[in-house]
Amino acid sequence: MKEELKRRTKEFAKSVFRNTQGLDSKFYDYKRQLIRCSSSVGANYRAVCRAKSTKDFINKLKIVEEELDESLYFIELITELSEKPNRSWDETYHEGDKLLGIIVKSIITTRKNQKK
Repeated sequence: MKEELKRRTKEFAKSVFRNTQGLDSKFYDYKRQLIRCSSSVGANYRAVCRAKSTKDFINKLKIVEEELDESLYFIELITELSEKPNRSWDETYHEGDKLLGIIVKSIITTRKNQKK
């Protein structure tokens, strides 16, 4: 599962990057921030895989959760402000939302297991 999530988080960042390439210059600031936070998802997930303790694992997962949520926010802004719809943004958003669900579930499960 770790390798699969490493792959998916990297593909998410690549998808965001590809989608931002056609954006109008008025989206410059949003584009930069979106590329930054979406690529941070994969980088921070790699750090999760090297966590030194359960507490460290949860803390690193929380960072991934925050970066995914921020990415989804900027995708929402861009798609709502764009004049023309773009299906590839919908696909990217959907994948980010699925990844966010996996990360949140992992945090909840780890916290439950920690209490046992």
